[in-house]
Amino acid sequence: MPFRQRFRPSQTTIMYTNAVYYPGQTAYSGTTPAGLNYACINLVYYAFAKVTETGHVFLGDEYIDAQMACDGVQGVLGSFLHIQQEQTHLQIVISIGGPEYTSTFAAIAANPVYRDNFAQSVYGLVEASGVDGVDVCWTFPANEQQATDLALLLAQVRMYIGQDTYLTTTMGASREHLGMYDLPTIASLVDLINLAAYDFYGFWSPTSGHHAQLYAMTTDQASGASAIHYLVTHGVPSKKILLGIPLYGRSFVGPKISGAHQPFTAVAGSTDGIFEYYSLPRPGAVEQIDKRVVGAQCVGGDGGFVSYDSAETVREKGEFARQKMLGGLFYWSAPCDSQDTKRSLVVSGFRALHGTPSLS
Repeated sequence: MPFRQRFRPSQTTIMYTNAVYYPGQTAYSGTTPAGLNYACINLVYYAFAKVTETGHVFLGDEYIDAQMACDGVQGVLGSFLHIQQEQTHLQIVISIGGPEYTSTFAAIAANPVYRDNFAQSVYGLVEASGVDGVDVCWTFPANEQQATDLALLLAQVRMYIGQDTYLTTTMGASREHLGMYDLPTIASLVDLINLAAYDFYGFWSPTSGHHAQLYAMTTDQASGASAIHYLVTHGVPSKKILLGIPLYGRSFVGPKISGAHQPFTAVAGSTDGIFEYYSLPRPGAVEQIDKRVVGAQCVGGDGGFVSYDSAETVREKGEFARQKMLGGLFYWSAPCDSQDTKRSLVVSGFRALHGTPSLS
């Protein structure tokens, strides 16, 4: 099949990337592609394609992605591609994998035959679907060998898809994790690195904390700013980095808990202690901003202490991205944003990136 030339917006067309992840399954909940604000979005990561243990890539759910009636067309992915015909600035990238495929990626990337299967299959998926590229979402390789194997996998994919197709990857933001990668090599292969600058604290932590803090109070704490500094001082061009914003909060519950760095006994919300952003702050709780770390919180109600990003903290992060000359921001995940424009994190980030006045 001949290679198809794709439109790649130049930096003069789009100064900063404001990207969202969109899990296809969420179309069932009522937020379809037509409901997103494309005045503030120029890149959609459609999540997730699945991958077999031998490296073959397929759509995550054939019915949802390509057959289900959605926004007047067939398939949720079909809806995005239809919208793209009018929103010509919009790029659609299929994200492959996700957390449940960590061990699968490790096996594929370690095997030259499976790596080639994966790369050929990615090429076929891109050509058959008409998307603009792929995101290899293997966020947490377990060791340096797996991180090396990821670079080999990305190199094989790039060889097949060429330079006119997007290739991105996702990385966790802890110093220990970033230290495993050959960052200059990976940066030379991908268009963007999505830095997952969240989940610094959660149900697994010894204490509560701001799970998406931009700055840390001590040198032993992870933060978005320290991860950015590590990347740019270890060979990653700043324009290839997107700073990740969570569209969810993490809960910590205890008899005396009132903030960060305190012991807790349980979590609220989902099993993993998560509240979607559109449901925050919790009823009976007041939103507060910790300006030292650039993190929002609410205390009380049914959530205990909940750490999250707000419109105010995302404006700060957008301004940080501008100052550090990053590529922009990304959000996990779009359906969890507020429909109130003044509280929308996607809108707040876009306006901060482009220096437009605050809505509040």
